[in-house]
Amino acid sequence: MRDLLIVTIVLSILPFALRHTWVGVLLWTWLSIMNPHKLAFGFAYNAPLAAMAAGASLISLVITRDKLRMPWAPPVVTLALFVAWMCLTTAFAIDPEGSWPQLNKVLKIQLMVAIALMALHERKHIELFIWVNAFSVAFYGFKGGIWTILHGGGGRVWGPPGGFIEGNNELAVALVMVIPLINYLRVVSTRAWMRSGLLVLMLLCAVSALGSQSRGALLAISAMGLVFWYRSSRKAVVGIAIAVVASALIAFMPSSWEERMGTIQTYEQDGSAMSRLIAWRFCINMANHLPLGAGFDAYTSINYATYAPPEATLPQAAHSIYFSVLAEHGYGGLFLYLLLWYLTFHLAAKLRKESKAQPAAAWVYFLAGMCQVSLVGFLVGGAFLSLAYFDLAFHIMAILVVTQRWLRDGAWKHEHVGAFGSGNPSGLPGRTSTALPGAE
Repeated sequence: MRDLLIVTIVLSILPFALRHTWVGVLLWTWLSIMNPHKLAFGFAYNAPLAAMAAGASLISLVITRDKLRMPWAPPVVTLALFVAWMCLTTAFAIDPEGSWPQLNKVLKIQLMVAIALMALHERKHIELFIWVNAFSVAFYGFKGGIWTILHGGGGRVWGPPGGFIEGNNELAVALVMVIPLINYLRVVSTRAWMRSGLLVLMLLCAVSALGSQSRGALLAISAMGLVFWYRSSRKAVVGIAIAVVASALIAFMPSSWEERMGTIQTYEQDGSAMSRLIAWRFCINMANHLPLGAGFDAYTSINYATYAPPEATLPQAAHSIYFSVLAEHGYGGLFLYLLLWYLTFHLAAKLRKESKAQPAAAWVYFLAGMCQVSLVGFLVGGAFLSLAYFDLAFHIMAILVVTQRWLRDGAWKHEHVGAFGSGNPSGLPGRTSTALPGAE
């Protein structure tokens, strides 16, 4: 039954994806991040549904009458250079053939990011893109949060098989990343029941992330909470609310959770933490000897025997977005990767500055702030996970870039209907100015 439902949904959307590129982008995003077909048990499990969505999007580039234009903002230029650099490092990798499958996967993701940058022009496109990204991950947060509550905080929540967020740690960081996006959707919603529902969803995602017993997710959500508080216009109220919610969640967790989180301070006694440090030293040694890195297939027994410290045993992945890029693409690749996120974060700051004095663009001010909070979660949590090429992070960059285009094209002068038909130029319920509720 699941197989038939998923395939029917995809096939029914494909004709619209051929006509409108942005519809193809939404369909591919849902299939790529959520992997709903991996929740089926029959013919849909291995069906090339994502490839069908990507193919429809590519065809629509030729036949659509919609506006298509690439915004060459600094983050986009840097991303293009990073993609070119990855192709170069793969060509000169230790094992080019072994590195090709991962490069092929990364190129597909970046191709669809490029199509999203060209196709998303209107505010409704941007907000639908946010909805699809947020709920593709929050689906597992909803299930996982309820499961964690029913099991008293014990056990771990896992993502769909075959994707970036299959593991409990990876899913936890992804959940942390979408909480600010859900908060944006909550604020711009005009219906009280929807705002309440989204608030509950945020809490369930937080419960699920903590219930994963991921130390990286705890650090990410802590850093994100600090930025969220800093962005707030009512720091005392928001600070108390965060403290109360955090205390309640931590009190709910079992003693096993407290013991595992306590190893953050005593990492020298934790085998998992020490193995990460060994892996990071391996990545540094490899980058020091190979200017272009070793390629995507860097973590082999032969490479470990050559570049790992003496105490290393079995080869393992870097478990860090920074050290994985360093090992695979050298210091040049790491520089481009860090520059990409710096420019993206800077773009968000510029958007907040440009939109602050424009009542009709108040939603841009709030969205840019929430994207910054989400990126903090990724950059902190990703320091301990192999999520360097995760779709969602690049989609946040795309959201900021196309929002800047919307703002600079003067679309806010013509789109007078707020989010979800609020009829409010600011797009924020009950507000006609840039005064923003809660956290900014």
